[in-house]
Amino acid sequence: MFVGVSDVSLPALLAGDAGTVDIFWISRVPRTLAVLLAGMAVAVAGLIMQLMARNRFVEPSTVGTVESATLGILVVTVLAPGAPILAKMLVASAFALLGTALFLAILRRLPARNTLLIPLVGIMLGGIIAAVTTFFAYRYDLLQTLSNWMIGDFSGVLRGRYELLWIVAALMLVGLLAADRFTVAGMGQDFTTNLGLNYARTMRLGLLIVSLISAVVVTTVGAVPFLGLVVPNIVSLIFGDNLRRAVPWTALFGAAFVLICDIIGRTIRYPYEVPVGMVMSVLGAILFLVLILRKRNA
Repeated sequence: MFVGVSDVSLPALLAGDAGTVDIFWISRVPRTLAVLLAGMAVAVAGLIMQLMARNRFVEPSTVGTVESATLGILVVTVLAPGAPILAKMLVASAFALLGTALFLAILRRLPARNTLLIPLVGIMLGGIIAAVTTFFAYRYDLLQTLSNWMIGDFSGVLRGRYELLWIVAALMLVGLLAADRFTVAGMGQDFTTNLGLNYARTMRLGLLIVSLISAVVVTTVGAVPFLGLVVPNIVSLIFGDNLRRAVPWTALFGAAFVLICDIIGRTIRYPYEVPVGMVMSVLGAILFLVLILRKRNA
Protein backbone atom coordinates (compact mmCIF):
# COMPACT_ATOMS: atom_id res chain seq x y z
CA MET A 1 0.00 0.00 0.00
CA PHE A 2 3.05 2.25 0.15
CA VAL A 3 4.33 1.34 -3.34
CA GLY A 4 3.39 3.61 -6.22
CA VAL A 5 4.03 6.84 -8.07
CA SER A 6 2.33 9.04 -5.48
CA ASP A 7 4.39 9.49 -2.35
CA VAL A 8 2.54 7.75 0.48
CA SER A 9 4.60 7.15 3.60
CA LEU A 10 3.67 5.87 7.02
CA PRO A 11 4.88 9.01 8.87
CA ALA A 12 2.79 11.27 6.61
CA LEU A 13 -0.21 8.98 7.05
CA LEU A 14 0.11 8.98 10.84
CA ALA A 15 0.58 12.76 10.81
CA GLY A 16 -2.79 13.11 9.09
CA ASP A 17 -1.57 14.73 5.87
CA ALA A 18 -4.76 15.33 3.85
CA GLY A 19 -3.35 14.34 0.45
CA THR A 20 -1.70 11.23 1.79
CA VAL A 21 -4.85 10.12 3.63
CA ASP A 22 -6.99 10.61 0.51
CA ILE A 23 -4.63 8.61 -1.72
CA PHE A 24 -4.33 5.88 0.90
CA TRP A 25 -8.07 5.33 1.43
CA ILE A 26 -9.34 6.17 -2.07
CA SER A 27 -6.68 4.33 -4.09
CA ARG A 28 -4.20 2.16 -2.20
CA VAL A 29 -6.55 0.30 0.16
CA PRO A 30 -9.20 -0.45 -2.53
CA ARG A 31 -6.48 -1.60 -4.92
CA THR A 32 -4.95 -3.94 -2.36
CA LEU A 33 -8.35 -5.39 -1.50
CA ALA A 34 -9.14 -5.86 -5.19
CA VAL A 35 -5.83 -7.67 -5.73
CA LEU A 36 -6.46 -10.01 -2.80
CA LEU A 37 -10.10 -10.74 -3.68
CA ALA A 38 -9.39 -11.33 -7.38
CA GLY A 39 -6.40 -13.53 -6.61
CA MET A 40 -8.29 -15.69 -4.13
CA ALA A 41 -11.38 -16.02 -6.31
CA VAL A 42 -9.69 -16.91 -9.60
CA ALA A 43 -7.44 -19.47 -7.91
CA VAL A 44 -10.42 -21.17 -6.23
CA ALA A 45 -12.38 -21.07 -9.51
CA GLY A 46 -9.47 -22.81 -11.21
CA LEU A 47 -9.42 -25.50 -8.53
CA ILE A 48 -13.15 -26.18 -8.97
CA MET A 49 -12.76 -26.17 -12.76
CA GLN A 50 -10.02 -28.78 -12.57
CA LEU A 51 -12.20 -31.08 -10.48
CA MET A 52 -15.14 -30.63 -12.86
CA ALA A 53 -12.99 -31.43 -15.91
CA ARG A 54 -10.99 -34.07 -13.97
CA ASN A 55 -7.83 -32.55 -15.38
CA ARG A 56 -5.07 -30.56 -13.67
CA PHE A 57 -4.24 -28.50 -16.75
CA VAL A 58 -7.43 -26.48 -17.16
CA GLU A 59 -8.67 -23.24 -15.67
CA PRO A 60 -11.19 -20.52 -16.69
CA SER A 61 -8.72 -18.73 -18.99
CA THR A 62 -7.79 -21.95 -20.86
CA VAL A 63 -11.27 -23.40 -21.48
CA GLY A 64 -13.08 -20.40 -22.98
CA THR A 65 -14.77 -19.17 -19.80
CA VAL A 66 -12.93 -15.84 -19.61
CA GLU A 67 -13.19 -15.32 -23.39
CA SER A 68 -16.94 -15.98 -23.23
CA ALA A 69 -17.35 -13.47 -20.41
CA THR A 70 -15.45 -10.90 -22.49
CA LEU A 71 -17.74 -11.59 -25.45
CA GLY A 72 -20.74 -11.02 -23.18
CA ILE A 73 -19.41 -7.65 -22.05
CA LEU A 74 -18.79 -6.68 -25.68
CA VAL A 75 -22.37 -7.60 -26.61
CA VAL A 76 -23.73 -5.38 -23.82
CA THR A 77 -21.38 -2.54 -24.81
CA VAL A 78 -22.60 -2.68 -28.42
CA LEU A 79 -26.33 -3.18 -27.76
CA ALA A 80 -26.70 -1.17 -24.55
CA PRO A 81 -23.67 1.10 -24.09
CA GLY A 82 -25.28 2.91 -21.16
CA ALA A 83 -25.98 -0.27 -19.19
CA PRO A 84 -24.81 -0.26 -15.55
CA ILE A 85 -21.86 -2.35 -14.46
CA LEU A 86 -24.18 -4.86 -12.74
CA ALA A 87 -26.00 -5.53 -16.02
CA LYS A 88 -22.68 -6.12 -17.77
CA MET A 89 -21.69 -8.55 -15.03
CA LEU A 90 -24.94 -10.52 -15.35
CA VAL A 91 -24.67 -10.81 -19.14
CA ALA A 92 -20.98 -11.73 -18.85
CA SER A 93 -21.94 -14.42 -16.31
CA ALA A 94 -24.51 -15.89 -18.70
CA PHE A 95 -21.99 -16.00 -21.56
CA ALA A 96 -19.32 -17.47 -19.27
CA LEU A 97 -21.79 -20.15 -18.17
CA LEU A 98 -22.57 -21.05 -21.78
CA GLY A 99 -18.89 -21.10 -22.75
CA THR A 100 -17.94 -23.37 -19.85
CA ALA A 101 -20.89 -25.68 -20.53
CA LEU A 102 -19.82 -25.89 -24.18
CA PHE A 103 -16.31 -26.92 -23.17
CA LEU A 104 -17.62 -29.63 -20.84
CA ALA A 105 -19.97 -30.88 -23.58
CA ILE A 106 -17.04 -31.13 -26.01
CA LEU A 107 -15.02 -32.84 -23.30
CA ARG A 108 -17.62 -35.59 -22.95
CA ARG A 109 -17.37 -36.32 -26.69
CA LEU A 110 -13.60 -36.71 -26.81
CA PRO A 111 -12.61 -40.29 -27.68
CA ALA A 112 -9.95 -40.42 -24.97
CA ARG A 113 -9.40 -38.26 -21.89
CA ASN A 114 -5.74 -37.60 -22.64
CA THR A 115 -4.18 -35.38 -19.98
CA LEU A 116 -2.65 -32.92 -22.44
CA LEU A 117 -5.39 -33.12 -25.10
CA ILE A 118 -8.04 -31.58 -22.83
CA PRO A 119 -6.29 -28.25 -22.17
CA LEU A 120 -5.35 -28.00 -25.84
CA VAL A 121 -9.01 -28.34 -26.80
CA GLY A 122 -9.90 -25.68 -24.23
CA ILE A 123 -7.24 -23.31 -25.55
CA MET A 124 -8.50 -23.80 -29.11
CA LEU A 125 -12.08 -23.14 -28.02
CA GLY A 126 -11.00 -20.01 -26.18
CA GLY A 127 -9.04 -18.90 -29.24
CA ILE A 128 -12.10 -19.24 -31.46
CA ILE A 129 -14.27 -17.24 -29.05
CA ALA A 130 -11.54 -14.60 -28.68
CA ALA A 131 -11.25 -14.34 -32.48
CA VAL A 132 -14.99 -13.75 -32.82
CA THR A 133 -14.86 -11.15 -30.05
CA THR A 134 -11.89 -9.36 -31.65
CA PHE A 135 -13.62 -9.34 -35.06
CA PHE A 136 -16.73 -7.61 -33.76
CA ALA A 137 -14.69 -5.27 -31.58
CA TYR A 138 -12.80 -4.24 -34.74
CA ARG A 139 -16.03 -3.75 -36.68
CA TYR A 140 -17.47 -1.51 -33.96
CA ASP A 141 -14.19 0.31 -33.22
CA LEU A 142 -13.93 -1.13 -29.70
CA LEU A 143 -10.51 -2.76 -29.85
CA GLN A 144 -9.06 -0.40 -27.26
CA THR A 145 -11.97 -1.06 -24.94
CA LEU A 146 -11.58 -4.79 -25.50
CA SER A 147 -7.93 -4.65 -24.44
CA ASN A 148 -9.01 -3.35 -21.02
CA TRP A 149 -10.90 -6.58 -20.40
CA MET A 150 -8.36 -8.95 -21.91
CA ILE A 151 -5.41 -7.79 -19.78
CA GLY A 152 -5.85 -7.61 -16.01
CA ASP A 153 -4.95 -4.18 -14.66
CA PHE A 154 -5.47 -2.83 -11.15
CA SER A 155 -4.15 0.67 -11.83
CA GLY A 156 -7.66 2.05 -12.32
CA VAL A 157 -9.12 0.56 -9.15
CA LEU A 158 -10.53 3.24 -6.85
CA ARG A 159 -13.06 3.34 -4.05
CA GLY A 160 -16.47 2.80 -5.63
CA ARG A 161 -15.09 0.84 -8.60
CA TYR A 162 -14.14 -2.50 -7.06
CA GLU A 163 -16.98 -3.36 -4.67
CA LEU A 164 -18.42 -5.99 -7.03
CA LEU A 165 -15.44 -8.15 -6.10
CA TRP A 166 -16.98 -8.73 -2.67
CA ILE A 167 -19.44 -10.98 -4.52
CA VAL A 168 -16.61 -13.41 -5.24
CA ALA A 169 -15.85 -13.60 -1.52
CA ALA A 170 -19.37 -14.99 -1.00
CA LEU A 171 -18.87 -17.39 -3.91
CA MET A 172 -15.63 -18.66 -2.37
CA LEU A 173 -17.53 -19.35 0.86
CA VAL A 174 -20.10 -21.36 -1.11
CA GLY A 175 -17.24 -23.27 -2.74
CA LEU A 176 -15.76 -24.05 0.67
CA LEU A 177 -19.10 -25.26 2.03
CA ALA A 178 -19.60 -27.50 -1.01
CA ALA A 179 -15.97 -28.66 -1.07
CA ASP A 180 -16.73 -32.26 -0.14
CA ARG A 181 -19.31 -32.48 -2.94
CA PHE A 182 -16.84 -31.22 -5.52
CA THR A 183 -14.20 -33.65 -4.25
CA VAL A 184 -16.59 -36.58 -4.75
CA ALA A 185 -17.84 -35.27 -8.12
CA GLY A 186 -14.24 -35.08 -9.30
CA MET A 187 -14.05 -38.88 -9.05
CA GLY A 188 -16.61 -39.36 -11.83
CA GLN A 189 -20.33 -39.61 -12.35
CA ASP A 190 -20.70 -43.31 -11.53
CA PHE A 191 -18.74 -43.04 -8.27
CA THR A 192 -20.70 -39.93 -7.27
CA THR A 193 -24.06 -41.53 -7.99
CA ASN A 194 -23.14 -44.68 -6.04
CA LEU A 195 -22.50 -42.48 -2.99
CA GLY A 196 -25.98 -40.97 -3.32
CA LEU A 197 -24.84 -37.53 -4.48
CA ASN A 198 -26.64 -35.71 -7.30
CA TYR A 199 -23.84 -35.40 -9.86
CA ALA A 200 -25.68 -33.09 -12.26
CA ARG A 201 -26.67 -30.66 -9.50
CA THR A 202 -23.11 -30.53 -8.17
CA MET A 203 -21.76 -29.83 -11.65
CA ARG A 204 -24.32 -27.05 -12.16
CA LEU A 205 -23.27 -25.47 -8.88
CA GLY A 206 -19.63 -25.63 -9.93
CA LEU A 207 -20.48 -24.12 -13.32
CA LEU A 208 -22.33 -21.27 -11.64
CA ILE A 209 -19.49 -20.50 -9.21
CA VAL A 210 -16.77 -20.57 -11.90
CA SER A 211 -18.84 -18.48 -14.33
CA LEU A 212 -19.81 -15.82 -11.80
CA ILE A 213 -16.26 -15.48 -10.48
CA SER A 214 -14.86 -15.17 -14.01
CA ALA A 215 -17.47 -12.62 -15.03
CA VAL A 216 -17.06 -10.44 -11.93
CA VAL A 217 -13.26 -10.40 -12.17
CA VAL A 218 -13.22 -9.68 -15.92
CA THR A 219 -15.82 -6.94 -15.56
CA THR A 220 -13.97 -5.28 -12.69
CA VAL A 221 -10.23 -5.64 -13.42
CA GLY A 222 -9.90 -7.70 -16.61
CA ALA A 223 -8.59 -11.20 -17.28
CA VAL A 224 -6.06 -12.69 -14.86
CA PRO A 225 -4.39 -15.52 -16.83
CA PHE A 226 -2.82 -18.77 -15.62
CA LEU A 227 -3.59 -18.06 -11.95
CA GLY A 228 -6.29 -20.72 -11.70
CA LEU A 229 -3.99 -23.22 -13.36
CA VAL A 230 -0.70 -22.74 -11.52
CA VAL A 231 -1.82 -22.13 -7.93
CA PRO A 232 -4.11 -25.20 -7.53
CA ASN A 233 -1.36 -27.45 -8.90
CA ILE A 234 1.18 -26.04 -6.44
CA VAL A 235 -1.27 -26.46 -3.56
CA SER A 236 -2.07 -30.01 -4.67
CA LEU A 237 1.61 -30.93 -4.68
CA ILE A 238 2.00 -29.63 -1.12
CA PHE A 239 -1.31 -30.45 0.58
CA GLY A 240 -2.96 -33.17 -1.54
CA ASP A 241 -6.30 -33.31 -3.35
CA ASN A 242 -8.81 -32.88 -0.50
CA LEU A 243 -10.76 -29.81 -1.60
CA ARG A 244 -11.92 -28.73 1.85
CA ARG A 245 -8.31 -28.56 2.98
CA ALA A 246 -7.05 -27.13 -0.32
CA VAL A 247 -9.51 -24.24 -0.76
CA PRO A 248 -8.11 -21.97 2.02
CA TRP A 249 -4.53 -22.59 0.92
CA THR A 250 -5.46 -22.05 -2.73
CA ALA A 251 -7.07 -18.73 -1.83
CA LEU A 252 -4.03 -17.67 0.21
CA PHE A 253 -1.50 -18.65 -2.47
CA GLY A 254 -3.62 -17.03 -5.19
CA ALA A 255 -3.83 -13.73 -3.33
CA ALA A 256 -0.08 -13.78 -2.65
CA PHE A 257 0.78 -14.56 -6.28
CA VAL A 258 -1.31 -11.71 -7.68
CA LEU A 259 0.02 -9.32 -5.03
CA ILE A 260 3.62 -10.18 -5.94
CA CYS A 261 2.90 -9.74 -9.67
CA ASP A 262 1.16 -6.42 -8.99
CA ILE A 263 4.16 -5.11 -7.03
CA ILE A 264 6.48 -6.24 -9.85
CA GLY A 265 4.27 -4.45 -12.37
CA ARG A 266 4.42 -1.26 -10.31
CA THR A 267 8.19 -1.27 -9.84
CA ILE A 268 9.76 -2.88 -12.92
CA ARG A 269 9.37 0.31 -15.03
CA TYR A 270 8.87 2.85 -12.26
CA PRO A 271 7.27 5.42 -12.42
CA TYR A 272 5.26 3.67 -15.16
CA GLU A 273 3.17 0.54 -14.59
CA VAL A 274 3.08 -2.77 -16.41
CA PRO A 275 -0.40 -4.40 -16.26
CA VAL A 276 -0.51 -7.25 -13.82
CA GLY A 277 -2.03 -9.49 -16.49
CA MET A 278 1.12 -9.10 -18.58
CA VAL A 279 3.38 -10.03 -15.66
CA MET A 280 1.21 -13.02 -14.82
CA SER A 281 1.17 -14.16 -18.46
CA VAL A 282 4.96 -14.40 -18.47
CA LEU A 283 5.34 -16.05 -15.06
CA GLY A 284 2.24 -18.22 -15.51
CA ALA A 285 3.30 -19.47 -18.93
CA ILE A 286 6.72 -20.47 -17.57
CA LEU A 287 5.17 -22.34 -14.64
CA PHE A 288 2.60 -23.93 -16.98
CA LEU A 289 5.38 -25.32 -19.17
CA VAL A 290 7.20 -26.59 -16.10
CA LEU A 291 4.05 -28.42 -14.95
CA ILE A 292 3.48 -29.96 -18.39
CA LEU A 293 7.11 -31.13 -18.69
CA ARG A 294 7.00 -32.48 -15.15
CA LYS A 295 3.84 -34.44 -15.95
CA ARG A 296 5.36 -35.75 -19.18
CA ASN A 297 8.54 -36.89 -17.44
CA ALA A 298 6.49 -38.56 -14.71
